[in-house]
Amino acid sequence: QVREKLKQQVLEMKEKFPGFRPGLAILQVGNRDDSNLYINMKLKAAAEIGISANHIKLPNTATEADVLKCIASLNGDPAVHGFIVQLPLDSDKPINTEKITNAVAPEKDVDGLSSINAGKLSRGDLGDCFIPCTPKGCMELIRQTGIQVAGKRAVVIGRSKIVGAPMHDLLLWNHATVTTCHSKTSTLAEEVGKADILVVAAGKAEMVKGEWIKPGAIVIDCGINHVPDSTKASGKRVVGDVAYSTAKEKASYITPVPGGVGPMTVAMLMQSTVESAQRFLEKFQPGKWNIQYNQLTLKVPVPSDIEISQSYMPKPIDQVAKEVGLLPDEVELYGQTKAKVHLSALKRLKNQPDGKYIVVTGITPTPLGEGKSTTTVGLVQALGAHLHQNVFACVRQPSQGPTFGIKGGAAGGGYCQVIPMEEFNLHLTGDIHAITAANNLVAAAVDARMFHELTQTDQALYNRLVPSVNGVRKFSDIQIRRLQKLGINKTDPTALTKEEVNLFVRLDIDPSTITWQRVLDTNDRFLRKITIGQSPTEKGFTRTAQFDITVSSEIMAVLALSDGLDDMKKRLGRMVVASNKRGEPVTTDDLGVTGALAVLMKDAVKPNLMQTLEGTPVFVHAGPFANIAHGNSSVLADKIALKLVGKEGFVVTEAGFGADIGMEKFFNIKCRYSGLRPHVVVLVATVRALKMHGGGPAVTAGVPLPKEYMEENLQLLAKGCSNLNKQIQNARLFGVPVVVAVNAFKTDTKAELALVVQLAREAGAFDAVECTHWAEGGKGAVALAQAVQRASQTPSNFRFLYNVELPVIDKIRLIAQQIYGASDIELLPEAQEKVALYTKQGFGNLPICMAKTHLSLSHDPEQKGAPTGFILPIRDIRASVGAGFLYPLVGTMSTMPGLPTRPCFYDIDLDTVSGEVNGLF
Repeated sequence: QVREKLKQQVLEMKEKFPGFRPGLAILQVGNRDDSNLYINMKLKAAAEIGISANHIKLPNTATEADVLKCIASLNGDPAVHGFIVQLPLDSDKPINTEKITNAVAPEKDVDGLSSINAGKLSRGDLGDCFIPCTPKGCMELIRQTGIQVAGKRAVVIGRSKIVGAPMHDLLLWNHATVTTCHSKTSTLAEEVGKADILVVAAGKAEMVKGEWIKPGAIVIDCGINHVPDSTKASGKRVVGDVAYSTAKEKASYITPVPGGVGPMTVAMLMQSTVESAQRFLEKFQPGKWNIQYNQLTLKVPVPSDIEISQSYMPKPIDQVAKEVGLLPDEVELYGQTKAKVHLSALKRLKNQPDGKYIVVTGITPTPLGEGKSTTTVGLVQALGAHLHQNVFACVRQPSQGPTFGIKGGAAGGGYCQVIPMEEFNLHLTGDIHAITAANNLVAAAVDARMFHELTQTDQALYNRLVPSVNGVRKFSDIQIRRLQKLGINKTDPTALTKEEVNLFVRLDIDPSTITWQRVLDTNDRFLRKITIGQSPTEKGFTRTAQFDITVSSEIMAVLALSDGLDDMKKRLGRMVVASNKRGEPVTTDDLGVTGALAVLMKDAVKPNLMQTLEGTPVFVHAGPFANIAHGNSSVLADKIALKLVGKEGFVVTEAGFGADIGMEKFFNIKCRYSGLRPHVVVLVATVRALKMHGGGPAVTAGVPLPKEYMEENLQLLAKGCSNLNKQIQNARLFGVPVVVAVNAFKTDTKAELALVVQLAREAGAFDAVECTHWAEGGKGAVALAQAVQRASQTPSNFRFLYNVELPVIDKIRLIAQQIYGASDIELLPEAQEKVALYTKQGFGNLPICMAKTHLSLSHDPEQKGAPTGFILPIRDIRASVGAGFLYPLVGTMSTMPGLPTRPCFYDIDLDTVSGEVNGLF
């Protein structure tokens, strides 16, 4: 009866919440036959009822720590509603059983064995605890007799934590008068004779005689004992703690052994699991996070960014992880405010539907920026804390170069920030440092290999590359790959001919073709051109080289575009560092460093979890330059976030610089490799930038704004909206609806803001909304969030701008003409040579990543608005083969910024008493 009722309850759950199933986990240590038998009974019952049961079996060599780790994982798994540890624990190692049972989360402890559940039962909180299954089954059997328990005299024989003690409490709180007897009770027969209800769990065969029992009593026999019986094939039979044949003559109801209490125990385990699932559904709507949001206390005037950041206490990051559905073993804590998320989360969630994918971009900005990061954070705070949607922000990690140079931080601003902002802006979890180390390892390997090839014979090189260890030579895996690439299908190092040895040991790098540079995460203009190899030990092998900033390293782009550890390793191995003297590409795999790079990057591949001021989750991962590289956060962060938010949730990511740069690369590169399809483009615009595009005076960082930007000027503003119009058209080229976010400043007038909204809608935007999130947090972006929700419901006919099979020149021309407004392109001789070279080397089918100024749609930063008819000059083309794109250089682009006259670090200081970072970011 119980099972049929439970089966119906599970069906109702599934109808109400499609895809939902109560989940039961059974943890076993060892391989005892009796435990296996009991577990199989439980698994069979679960399957019959419709419960998803998972049997986790640890070996008998498992330690206490192993068991506790497994319990912690199951405690955090939202798909597990009931969880039991099969006793006894069959381990060779000492394990504290009570410690193990108490480690099970009380809300999942369907066996009712934890001290918390036992304590609640003891004090009568029957509606707020789980009751051990055997006493619960006994109580159900007693109820089935129809006899009233209240006022009856009950006797329980046995005081174990599993049956006797909880049975006593259960009868007591059902208003029986209860006596507990045990092995030291001297008047056992007399006490039994008084019982209207008798529950026996002593573990002693037929100890209770029939003549002891009060006529008409209810007898529940929980004992399972084996006694000799020559008539049985096994030589023994199972009996209870009560002498059944004589007791049944006196009792009004009695349970047989076997077949009485045992099946009810299993049924009660199933019932408790279903009850736990029902409680879960009451508290957590499937697909809906139960998240604690922070209330903002807004101040006028708005304080500095760091003052705001430090005035709010972030939630513990493990709480954020739990709120969004991550399991404990998927989260690697880095202190209280940041954590790395393991890629196992993506594997676990692979069958979950993705949420809505939103990209935030902007018009062509002023050097001050127009608030894309602030808008990204404001939008997620509005969607989450105010509209109660599952929402994740996915943003780039900022470089320390600009942080200490001219830009300051990139955590957002005002009441829309990722916090703690000083953690966000500085080392975070060390990903950029890992990229610096990996990049410079490649650079060192290039120069060392050239040096050794220039100073050693073939045989000497071979002896060092494939050394004899204990008289045995062996190729490493990476050397086998190099041999196969050379067409040498041999695995015995002694079998190579002299010609094959020569091919194997000599990369023959042409120094004039080296494209791999050293990097540093600091703005240092004096490293833009250097001479290396000047020490006497380098024997005169000097060459001119340079340092780039770390975020321009190809390894950063590889990190951002990889979809897993294996994919990242393959991309790292494909990176081209130079050509050899025959014009063939030389890769990091040829250098033999692929495995070492993967080791250096194994932690960096995990996305970093943080939070906003209002408590919504944020992934901070990867930070590729938006000019030399593609300027978007990682594919992995987006993919994990899309699974976590669920079908009705939102993931908001940001593309660097204006829509002509970051957004175009987001679509043509990031979406091409990730396979993800965006639902909405949010285009950020400001009155200030549009006035500049209308012919306003130059806007310069660190210099007060000219009066034209402080006073209403609708004519200047309307003229500048040509840039807004063009960027809306750029987004629509990809078939995605556009919502314009007009980021309002205190100097903007109502007429100016209304004009931008009007012109944006006339230009084809799905909607345009005035936003005040910088001063008001998520509240100031609610209208934007609602517009994004509506836009996400409309059809998105996403398409790429070009087919990668087109010739390199045609792909460049399409971007120049359709995105920038150029009439044509002009390839300078060096660029023409590179087109021929890369096409010959097999890289002609890669996407294009234009390296262009972000201050104009054209190549000239002084050309504002929406210029047309210009010729776009391409001075050179370079290849990031591992990342997977070619990047044409338009105009003059520096990959190592310099420090200004007054860098940001003048304003940054540390309070050595409190440990707080002071100053402005």
